[in-house]
Amino acid sequence: MVDTAHAPFVSTIIAPKGQKNLTVERVEEFRQQLGAASAEFWLQPDVACDIYHDLPHVGLDSDMDFDFISQPTAHRRKRLLLADMDSTLIEQECIDELAAYAGIKDEIAGITERAMNGEMDFESALNARVALLKGVPESALAEVFEQRITLMPGGKTLAATMKAHHAYLVIVSGGFDFFTSRVRAALGFHADRCNHLEVEDGLLSGHVKEPIFGQDAKLESLVEIASEHALAREDVLAIGDGANDIPMLKAAGLGVACHAKPYVREQIEAQLNHNDLSALLFMQGYVREEWVDA
Repeated sequence: MVDTAHAPFVSTIIAPKGQKNLTVERVEEFRQQLGAASAEFWLQPDVACDIYHDLPHVGLDSDMDFDFISQPTAHRRKRLLLADMDSTLIEQECIDELAAYAGIKDEIAGITERAMNGEMDFESALNARVALLKGVPESALAEVFEQRITLMPGGKTLAATMKAHHAYLVIVSGGFDFFTSRVRAALGFHADRCNHLEVEDGLLSGHVKEPIFGQDAKLESLVEIASEHALAREDVLAIGDGANDIPMLKAAGLGVACHAKPYVREQIEAQLNHNDLSALLFMQGYVREEWVDA
């Protein structure tokens, strides 16, 4: 058996959202698949369990309906959260919803899909989509936010719990400040970094203010903010779903692809596929009783 207090690695298994089907027998099966001396610790009975071990890299069947992640035990509770917004902290892509308002959602959504799957660079895709929004009234932004945008389940609990344990939370989004500022306030994040739409005479001009905040800016934000708070990259949790998140996810101590596009899942091993954002607390070793429900 492995001493959980000194084990170098931990694997976490989480039952699908709303289910309590992680049995003791199932955990034992996972331990056998690991093929090493190990010890388990339950984060929530029947829902989430840690398995401590000394294997530097382990993997289980990628088609199973449980979320599974393996990582070092050191720096496990992250002190900085960098989160993409669209389809990560919220359930929509804001630019697609603006397009729906303008009656051109299919055209813009197709470009969005290509960019998020890595088939088109983010900057070109953003400029092409925003150009199609030229002439949309600025007032549409408020209407879209109020009527079409919903928070991703689990986000409030994730943010409240990490803040209660003194983590710093930042939205890093290729989206627009009108939306990031409101999502930041709704979730209680400390700051947001994003793009800015140009407005002329109360109408969208069809342009984004330079410089464009894309994948390089997300990675730079990780480095800059971690340095400002005297944190190592191992102290950073980054989450996102699209191709422009990949460099940031790879650079973070824990980079998690959250309900991500296939292109992203192919490159990022740590994934959240069967739960809402609150399960990221289990991944950091929080027992259920420590959560701050919001």
